[in-house]
Amino acid sequence: MARAPFPHKKPVPRRPEPDTEKVAGLPAVRALFQHDPGRAERLFYDERFKAEAGEFCKIMAGAHKPYRLVPTEELTRIYGSPLHGGIIAVTRPKPLAAFDPAEAQQWAKTGAPLLVLDGVGNPHNLGAIARTMAFFGLERVLLSDHPGQALPSEAALRVSEGGLEWVQVIRAQKFVASLKRLRDSHRIVGTALGSGKSVADVLGRPGKPVALILGNEEEGLPPATLAACDEVVTLPGSGRIQSLNVAATAAILIHELAKPRR
Repeated sequence: MARAPFPHKKPVPRRPEPDTEKVAGLPAVRALFQHDPGRAERLFYDERFKAEAGEFCKIMAGAHKPYRLVPTEELTRIYGSPLHGGIIAVTRPKPLAAFDPAEAQQWAKTGAPLLVLDGVGNPHNLGAIARTMAFFGLERVLLSDHPGQALPSEAALRVSEGGLEWVQVIRAQKFVASLKRLRDSHRIVGTALGSGKSVADVLGRPGKPVALILGNEEEGLPPATLAACDEVVTLPGSGRIQSLNVAATAAILIHELAKPRR
């Protein structure tokens, strides 16, 4: 059985939460069973996924946990929505990790970039960003303590198509102070409309790995966050539209971050 990811991280409260949450859709359920099957507590699927569910059922049987073929309407009742994709795993929630500057020093030794979200409030955007991160192989996202910041949820899990199973989610309390500590190991790069530097010039520069911060679509990064950045970048556009959806912006920047550096 696969080991649970990042087993030594210190959990922090992520929200008043139930004992379980639901992972829906075949890509997300498959990622769960590939990466952390021990979190699965119950499994439900309809006739469409009887064959695909076979491997998951074997794991559930080996752990003496229930699994069941049910009508599609029963899945809708269990999930509370018809957007279940034909298969649902009821799981123990994946705990968030607390930001630790000493651990950030270890991340930096690999040269891997870090994505940071400050006030991205839509869980669908969080899920889409995690999906892009997993596709390009980015392993960690740091979430601020902004009161509007979306945290992992059933909606984010569904949209991430399994991405949140492969991305370590870390929460930073006292966010601006955390950024100042993060500067010891990373180059802090913010994003803003209109006045920033070239993405290719900044993200492609050798040196410390980049910690790239994205803010919400309405207000961008808070002034205190921008003040804590070493540099600020801007995506140039045609001017016909002021800005992109934050998940679209993240996809472009993650692709840039994932490029091999000499």
